[in-house]
Amino acid sequence: MKAIIPVAGAGTKLRPHTYTQPKALIPLAGKTILSIIIDQLNEAGIQEFVFIVGYLGEKIQDYVKINYPDLSCHFVYQNERYGTGHAIDLAKEIVGDDQVLIVLGDTIAEYDVKAMIEAEFSVLAVKKVDDPRNFGVAEIDEEEFITRVVEKPAIPKSNMALVGIYKIIETQSLFTCLKGIMENAGIGTDELSLTDAIECMIQEGAKFKSLKVNSWYDCGKKETLLKSNATLLKKFGGKVIGEESFENTIIIPPVSIGEGCDIKNSVIGPNVSIGENTILNYTIVRESIIGSFSKLYDVVLDDSLIGSDTGIKGETRSLNIGDNTDIDLG
Repeated sequence: MKAIIPVAGAGTKLRPHTYTQPKALIPLAGKTILSIIIDQLNEAGIQEFVFIVGYLGEKIQDYVKINYPDLSCHFVYQNERYGTGHAIDLAKEIVGDDQVLIVLGDTIAEYDVKAMIEAEFSVLAVKKVDDPRNFGVAEIDEEEFITRVVEKPAIPKSNMALVGIYKIIETQSLFTCLKGIMENAGIGTDELSLTDAIECMIQEGAKFKSLKVNSWYDCGKKETLLKSNATLLKKFGGKVIGEESFENTIIIPPVSIGEGCDIKNSVIGPNVSIGENTILNYTIVRESIIGSFSKLYDVVLDDSLIGSDTGIKGETRSLNIGDNTDIDLG
């Protein structure tokens, strides 16, 4: 079985960070969004990955090659953003007749990956939501088979949202449906939905079981990303490297601090992730994510998302600052 991970999106809701960093590589609980996905699949036995890359794709490629040298990885460029369905179609030559597990590159969920891989039927992961109108929605019968899927329905007939994880057995049927949808719609007219292709497969007789995920972490915008960071820090326990060298500093768990950080006269935590080689002095940080190679002096941060290679000096604020930025709040 191969895994397909589409990571070609521009991540517009997380700008300015995604101007210089792919959304999948934003730090989260001491890891990255992408590494959490890869580790989860690899631990379940998947060794071959297809990454659909585009915007800042070379950073994805470099990250994977450096951190996962033992995996068999393919990189396919989606130069025009015509939607998830189009992204998956670009992998058809690599996939061939193999079964695939598709995980969208901003989807982190807790579920039984092995059970999904070993399932007799194709599987769609779902989660009950309060307002399903902004999601793909699955209608499910008493035997947990999916009878219909629809993308962002105006009047939903179900509150079970598709979380962005799909196990497909009938891959040739998938690619046939994608081809038909693209021919009918015309490339460039709209984003081509993977949900529509799955509905086509269902209408042609493919059977899909539903799998309810235990947790689903939203990494799409600053506020929900910070909440996901806090939840995952509690789950993973956090990891602090070099704490013994942090002078006159209090650490309030859970916290994740990368290698090479120089921290003095500060209070860190709870629910803080700090990238490697970052300097903090006379700084208080809580409920925040701070990128690598940043410098913070005499500042109090709460509910903030700070990019890499950033300099901040000043006073109390709630900030959302991208990479390569210098700010003096004095």
